Amino acid sequence: IGDQADPNFWKKFTSEVGPIDIFLDDGGHTYVQQIITAECVLDGISDKGMLVVEDTHTSYMEGFGDQKFSFIKYVKLWIDKINSRFGAFNTDQNSGKIWSVEIFDSIVAFKVNKEASELKSELIKNNENQNYNEDFRHLDDTTDFKKPREIQIIMERAFSLYGKPDNNQITVTKGNQITVTKGQLYRLVNDWLEQQPQDREKLRLLVAKYPKN
Repeated sequence: IGDQADPNFWKKFTSEVGPIDIFLDDGGHTYVQQIITAECVLDGISDKGMLVVEDTHTSYMEGFGDQKFSFIKYVKLWIDKINSRFGAFNTDQNSGKIWSVEIFDSIVAFKVNKEASELKSELIKNNENQNYNEDFRHLDDTTDFKKPREIQIIMERAFSLYGKPDNNQITVTKGNQITVTKGQLYRLVNDWLEQQPQDREKLRLLVAKYPKN
């Protein structure tokens, strides 16, 4: 028994216990406790073992620490560390022997695989002859105003939370009050410019008069 947020406690613990196959963190659930535990215990996890942290939903609740440094934000950094292993990036991310991170409802599992983690990430090219005469990635070189509406709707849905766009509402108070989201306003402007293309330059000049924030 000891202080979960005390690095010295974990140094003593790991030295006494030795390699750990499976470690389950079901402690105090504060961000500092969860992160200190993960940082201090991961090096002691056996190869092919795992660290499992429970009740990670506290990252979205008050009373467990500064949410700018929540445990889930710490987990998201591991996504960057793991993906930065790609050889073309030429980065030196010390992600150790953590091969993968799995996320479930209120649970995060760090999986250790030293051999897999040390694999050299190399670009593989298909050198077979192809009949393609052009790069189709940039086939649609139209402006944002002309992109298909279906793409815009899908992108807004992809970057939404709980079915609601992750943006602020805007209230237009001149005349009758109207409240719209930024996405709705964007679509309204697109629709207008498709019907009145001659207004595009007027809109550009109007926008230039106002600061971005």
